[in-house]
Amino acid sequence: MVLTRTEPSERETAINALRAFIAEGGYAPGDRLPPERELIGNLSMTRNTLRKALDALEREGAIWRHVGKGTFVAQPSVDGHDGVAGSIADLSRQLSPVRVMRARLCIEPSIAREAAINASDEAIIRIKHTRDRAAEAETWDEYEAWDDKMHRAIAEAADNLLLLTLFDQLNQVRRAVAWNSVIRKTPHPPRGHSSFAEHDAIVDAIEARNPSMAHDTMRRHLGSVSARLFGDA
Repeated sequence: MVLTRTEPSERETAINALRAFIAEGGYAPGDRLPPERELIGNLSMTRNTLRKALDALEREGAIWRHVGKGTFVAQPSVDGHDGVAGSIADLSRQLSPVRVMRARLCIEPSIAREAAINASDEAIIRIKHTRDRAAEAETWDEYEAWDDKMHRAIAEAADNLLLLTLFDQLNQVRRAVAWNSVIRKTPHPPRGHSSFAEHDAIVDAIEARNPSMAHDTMRRHLGSVSARLFGDA
């Protein structure tokens, strides 16, 4: 009997290409994918084919979409179910940026405290790298991407899978709720941007293995961001 090799369909090829693009691009849970027009160019496929691939990955729970805000990488579900993406999307429609920031103020200082206790030397190097890249950013989008990576590197350094999962889910909601809600007055962060010194203080506290200082510096940083974005709300 002669066996014939079955070529993957155009849809399967597109799905695999999109999945590889996400993996090779280093997109973490909560990261927003480029808009469709950029994906079409990057992946060399038609809009119709791309949308079929996006639909497939959304059904798998690998991504989720929010109308008017974009397509986001989903947090993998530990039990194999795909309800996480839907729940995140539902939350994002019910929360304001202010409430999301209040949630961050509850969770991220404690994560920084755990990072000061548990961070390995390699984890601290990763945190410093993301901190430095944020300070060197030439656009707000670049700064925000590296700022996100710095906060996640701190969550990774805490060495607690549950805390990292909570951080990722919170970050997914934050990205969906706050996307494009902030108006910038300059094309890039000014040299004296207050977050730079605040980042330095957080990193110094973690490197010094000072849990209370790490907690307090992260809380002050998030409080400063909240005041800058939302005033006294």
